[in-house]
Amino acid sequence: MHTITNKIIEQGLTNRAIRVSQLKRLVKGSAQRRYSLVNRAIKTGELLRFQRGLYMLNERFRDYPCHPFALAQALAPGSYVSFETALAYHGWIPEAVFTTASVVPGRKSRQFEHEKMGILSFHTLAIHRKYFLELVNRYQINGQTMLVAKPCRALMDLVCLRKLSWEGMDWLLEGLRIDTESLAAITGNDIKILELVYKHKRVKSYLSSLSGELTLD
Repeated sequence: MHTITNKIIEQGLTNRAIRVSQLKRLVKGSAQRRYSLVNRAIKTGELLRFQRGLYMLNERFRDYPCHPFALAQALAPGSYVSFETALAYHGWIPEAVFTTASVVPGRKSRQFEHEKMGILSFHTLAIHRKYFLELVNRYQINGQTMLVAKPCRALMDLVCLRKLSWEGMDWLLEGLRIDTESLAAITGNDIKILELVYKHKRVKSYLSSLSGELTLD
């Protein structure tokens, strides 16, 4: 193993995303020396580079594979997993979802693709900043922390992203194939919280119509 790989393991960063600031503390000497060691580890496959300044040890050195949700949070700190990705995670939609889609703060949407981790997309929404993480829960999988929207939040994020207007229950029941039992789990309090989250009147109107359909008024 190369020096940089040994140092990462010795410092207990085996299962963590590693940033340049951490590498600076691990490798003494010039920036050129650090650059050479990192490049050597990348060429031998010991170290994976996900984007400029973000690295991770190859799976053979880790205790468990990197979860794509955890990688999404490393690529875009402050983001949370949502949309169809979260709906599938919670078992609300039957189809497999092959893109890890997240909501990211700020104004710039982007997409990242990796041969092993697949496609990760990051989308901005018109959300009030103080309510950005409402109905978003923290989960732990194999020691990896990730933020994932609750089903009702993921659903309304999708409505907001697609700029949908209410046209009845068909899109929910037939388009997304969400069953009525799942929708019945949405509470009046969920609706009240979600009304605070979004800026656009279209989304608020959708929530009002959904609440009426589910008889939550």
